[in-house]
Amino acid sequence: MNSQRTASSSPRSREGSPPSGRGGGAGGLARYVVAAALARTADGGAVVAVVLLVTSSGGSGTLAGVLGACITAPHLLGPFVARSLDLARDGRKVIAAACLLYATALTAGVLTYGHASVVLTALLLATAGACGPLLTGGISSRLPAIVGPRLLTQRRAQGWDVATYGIGGTVGPSLVAALSGWISPTAAALALAAGAATAAGGVLLLPFSAPTHGGDRSAILKPAATLALIARTGRLRRTVYLTMVVALSVAALPITAVHLTKILGTEPATAALLTAAYGLGNLTGSIAVMVRPLTGDPDRLMRRLALGVVAGLLAVTASSAFGVSVAAYALTGILNTFFFASTLAARTEYAPSGARGQVFIWVAALKITSGSAGTALAGSLTGVSVRLPLAVGFLAVSAAVAAATVETRFARAAAKHP
Repeated sequence: MNSQRTASSSPRSREGSPPSGRGGGAGGLARYVVAAALARTADGGAVVAVVLLVTSSGGSGTLAGVLGACITAPHLLGPFVARSLDLARDGRKVIAAACLLYATALTAGVLTYGHASVVLTALLLATAGACGPLLTGGISSRLPAIVGPRLLTQRRAQGWDVATYGIGGTVGPSLVAALSGWISPTAAALALAAGAATAAGGVLLLPFSAPTHGGDRSAILKPAATLALIARTGRLRRTVYLTMVVALSVAALPITAVHLTKILGTEPATAALLTAAYGLGNLTGSIAVMVRPLTGDPDRLMRRLALGVVAGLLAVTASSAFGVSVAAYALTGILNTFFFASTLAARTEYAPSGARGQVFIWVAALKITSGSAGTALAGSLTGVSVRLPLAVGFLAVSAAVAAATVETRFARAAAKHP
């Protein structure tokens, strides 16, 4: 696919790229990046703030885990929340409302902890968690309307979007750690809530995009119907299972880092350097995509870049010196960012206009679920062998790529000989 081709040149691209509204272009993208980074920093740091709040006040590790799960687990409800985005006359208001509700519920949750029933705190935190999908995949679904139909511009903007996820995943926990040590975990959580509330204003300043249903709200698919659509649409189906398998595989990296330090003969604290190298790789990859956007068909890109992640995992597995491991973690972060950008392109270009928000959030929810499963799996497998989770990861991704390749070839053969 030529990188200069515009989305209006094909029906598929037209669906993924609604017209840009007033206020789009560079100014709209800048506002998007600020709003998305604030929202995702809040979402990325909240669970750390909650865990520190509980443990610093003498609460048990079990309670900390349960209240932390109240923030993360409701992301699975994202597909059922997402329909409101596709139904809305103005999707910006839905996302802004979610940001404000997130800020309010998180604030109330941390302030009630220790002063009211823990059940109330859990419900408030779960309310915040239920808003999380709109702060992640929901905001991403607005990007095509901001940058316009030109494919090269969309791909470059997706690099910025990936960067906001990287910022959220690194700045959020780091900010919480700093503020918790300097002031308190409560202050850290309140700072995140303030960021989410500020993001609401930024979202409202994004360019308006007319609803795709054209006034016929009955045309918007329900969550189960959207999932069925994804399952029977080859390109979207491959987007989902490749995203899930890669997420499951790279989720092993933080767990493995702790145990690798023993093999590499370094202090356990140096595991933080490995995870920091991975995060730096993510940001470096984002910059690379901004400067040189991905070109080509997203379906093919996903398969090739997933194999890149396999190469990164193999490098981590084979590393026998700490410096080499740091470089391997950074390389894997870069390659995973390229892969993530290709999945954003796939969601943008293959999702039907009437279910765009739901497709974005379905994929995000399934990715989070798979990542959580990968963390749990890595925790159990490291007891057998430190490198076993990595081996399982690169074998799983390789198998998924092989399945996607075979599926694509069969689809092409069927199209040639109906």
